Amino acid sequence: MEVSKKRSWIQWLVGAGDLVVVNVLFLAMFRWTGEGESELHLVHLRQVLLLNNFSYFFSVYFVPIHLHASVVFLEKVVQRSFLLVTVLILFLSASLMFLRTGESSTLFLVSYYVALLFSFTIWRVWVRMCLKWYRRKGYSSKKVIIVGAGKNGMELYRVMKNDLGYGFNVIGFFDDNTNLRTVLPNYIGMTHEVEVYALKNDVDEIYYTLPGTQDEKMARMMNFSEQHFMRFYIVPEFYRQVKKSLAMDLMESVPILSTRREPLQAISNRILKRIFDILCSSVALLFYPIIYMAIGALIKLSSPGPIIFGQKRTGIHGKEFYCRKFRTMWVNTEADTLQACKDDPRKTRIGDFLRRTNLDEYPQFINVFFGEMSVVGPRPHMLKHTEQYSAIIDKYMVRHLVKPGLTGWAQVTGYRGETRTLEQMEGRVKRDVWYIENWSFFLDVKIVFVTILNVFRGERNAY
Repeated sequence: MEVSKKRSWIQWLVGAGDLVVVNVLFLAMFRWTGEGESELHLVHLRQVLLLNNFSYFFSVYFVPIHLHASVVFLEKVVQRSFLLVTVLILFLSASLMFLRTGESSTLFLVSYYVALLFSFTIWRVWVRMCLKWYRRKGYSSKKVIIVGAGKNGMELYRVMKNDLGYGFNVIGFFDDNTNLRTVLPNYIGMTHEVEVYALKNDVDEIYYTLPGTQDEKMARMMNFSEQHFMRFYIVPEFYRQVKKSLAMDLMESVPILSTRREPLQAISNRILKRIFDILCSSVALLFYPIIYMAIGALIKLSSPGPIIFGQKRTGIHGKEFYCRKFRTMWVNTEADTLQACKDDPRKTRIGDFLRRTNLDEYPQFINVFFGEMSVVGPRPHMLKHTEQYSAIIDKYMVRHLVKPGLTGWAQVTGYRGETRTLEQMEGRVKRDVWYIENWSFFLDVKIVFVTILNVFRGERNAY
């Protein structure tokens, strides 16, 4: 169909732009690093440049261009750009080593990788933003009809119309309730009229939202769509009860839906996250002796008691562990039951500073190193809070499917510190569950970056 052709042209244009970026940066880095007089130049620059282009095509095969898709978040654009550039450089480096070409070109390859990473990310993000602007103007949009004007259909319509940059041009609804003619301005007709209308108006996609009791209609429209090159999508009836991302597997020919998508169930993702934890905690612990002596002396001068405060908290799968912190309060009997609050009289002067700067949590890098915690994850709660909130907050225990973290998605989105109300704790749990279901390495990097930024600019709830 016409829209499909336009979308394929978008892919071709993005690919052409990718090649321009790849080649211009290659030549620029080649000249800047002085490779013009090196071994890499002496073995025919044109052949190496050709190999660089072949590396791009090899990489884009494994990390395809998805910028033309209707819904693509910028975070995913950055992630896929990083993956593509990394695969490209690895393949190019391996090819040069195999051909015994440019063994002394480490500086060039590293410089090219860094420059390509930044430039490629900026280029891809810019293209995505331009494409959304282009679609908001009404170009390259898909003609969509919705079968069923019930709650599911109306909710789908609201989402599609919420951002025109997605490229959905919703023509209207088909429903057998003829009373909707006077209620819906974009009511088109009854369900038996779908096929004729779709053919006459070159519809691109049909979204079916009727209840499952009308299977014959669904089967008829699905077969029609497949025969006429139209996309057919089904919005399940139970969407009203399960408003979340579902993962589907097949047990032979039987489809099975799981209620939660967990990227960290994949062993490759767990290994990647653990490597990140070990690297970060190892670097942090190199400075720990100096920080311990400096902060420890201030703690001892401010109040009697230990330097490190250990508290039992709930970890992965509900297992208890001792969470380490620099002591920030006078020794008291309420430490395991009462949260710190603003202007808490139990806090020492140095303790108030440590809490505002997050330095009180520095010893938790030891927990991270030994695998009890992660750099990023849901913050571990006191045992009393786990017992209390698990009984009254839905999905509270889901947050323990992963290791607790030094920082987390809830903390960088306004849910750091004391939770005075049930609504605040529910908001934190909701964000923790969202993190579990949407984990990616780049999300962890983003959370770490925002956390560091918040340390310097200060946080309203840091006390």
